[in-house]
Amino acid sequence: MNKKYSYPVIDTKATGANIKRLREHAGVSVREMQSLFNFESPQAVYKWQWGKSLPTVDEFIVLARMFDTPIEKIIVIGVE
Repeated sequence: MNKKYSYPVIDTKATGANIKRLREHAGVSVREMQSLFNFESPQAVYKWQWGKSLPTVDEFIVLARMFDTPIEKIIVIGVE
């Protein structure tokens, strides 16, 4: 069988845009998120928003609760 299969991947840029949109809608600042996650600097949050990195599974759970939305509404799945 020569059928090519596509595998789901997380679209980091679209997921980052969702994090930013949800953060702003919730009225939470980047500094507040930095404090919540005990980050040394706000860069980790900015990297999420820019699609340069993704939160860990544990961090996604916290974000989902913070934004009162399912993780599936934060993560954007694409295919490769």
